[in-house]
Amino acid sequence: MFYVQRDAQGLLIRVEPAAYAEATETLPADHHEIQTWFANAAVENSLKQLKQSDFEMIRVLDDLIQVLTQKGVIRVTDLPPAAQAKLMDRNQAREALGGLSQLIDENESGLI
Repeated sequence: MFYVQRDAQGLLIRVEPAAYAEATETLPADHHEIQTWFANAAVENSLKQLKQSDFEMIRVLDDLIQVLTQKGVIRVTDLPPAAQAKLMDRNQAREALGGLSQLIDENESGLI
């Protein structure tokens, strides 16, 4: 059984397994609205995890491009103009913050 609160339109705005003061009714765990609520919460959580992962991968790719260009493996001019412009903007922002050394956490564990 779940305790729920609805908005003025009758849509669920809060679902809890324990009673709370604002709860207006209870619904069984197999009720379609409860199932939808938790399915949406799972999707939202997955999207948040992907977004965080995207931010982390952007840093990895940015660092990788920086290393490859410094070693002469690729040139910035090998990349499309839009990518070059974005990299230049990021490089300027990073330099303003102290360069690569401030963005890499040496205590981080992982594959890279």
